[in-house]
Amino acid sequence: MGNEITLTTAVRSNLLTLQRTSTLVSKTQDRLASGLAVGSPIDGASAFFTAGALNNRADDFAALRNDVDLGISSVAAAIDGLDAITELVEQAKGLANNAKATGDTSEQSTLAVQFNDILSQIDDLANDASFNGTNLVKASADNLIIDFNEDASSTLTISGLDSTTASTGLNIANATNNFADTTAIDTAITAVNSAITELRSNASTLGSSASILQTRLDFGDNLIGTLQDGAGKLTLADLNKESANLLALQTRQQLGINSLALAAQSERSILALFG
Repeated sequence: MGNEITLTTAVRSNLLTLQRTSTLVSKTQDRLASGLAVGSPIDGASAFFTAGALNNRADDFAALRNDVDLGISSVAAAIDGLDAITELVEQAKGLANNAKATGDTSEQSTLAVQFNDILSQIDDLANDASFNGTNLVKASADNLIIDFNEDASSTLTISGLDSTTASTGLNIANATNNFADTTAIDTAITAVNSAITELRSNASTLGSSASILQTRLDFGDNLIGTLQDGAGKLTLADLNKESANLLALQTRQQLGINSLALAAQSERSILALFG
């Protein structure tokens, strides 16, 4: 008991004020260092959990955004394939027209071989037009399903389009009778004309799907930004305000120290009177 120190009211009051100021300085410094006014539920439970929910949804949409972006690339690969196939079909049409124009059976036979080679290249190209394991133009083409929201209640299904020369696709048969008769050539010309029409229609369909995906991608980017901004409004600190607050607290802290020194000096002066 003899070692206990008795503080005067003035000294005790100054010490408590310094403690509170020191706590506020530490809190303000944390806000400036982290940039967060609400960094834990203690700082504001409602704001903290609401911001967490907004950030979680932003993260979910960011993951979906990547799938949409990959979907665009898959469709772009398919459209590139259709463009290349269309060029080959137009070349095949030119060969058939040349065969019809010439009366030389030897030349017709040569053109028929070239025609068949192009059909083979069309099939190879269709099989190569894949992206990330998805091929929308090969035989037995893949279907692409893109989710637009977290519970997959909003989706887009892009059906694959067989763009090979098979009967299930463009339906272009090899040159019959080596293009030695007009009927065989006309059959080939009719087939390639139909194929060109179908390819253009398929390219338009995939282009429309790509446009939808791009719109959803842009929407997703904007929504992610909006969600993150909303979370920031609830939790981010006003750095200018916090800086000014820190300066004021440090001034108050210095004044408190001076006041404590004066109180202690006054106490010693009084004790000296009894010495």
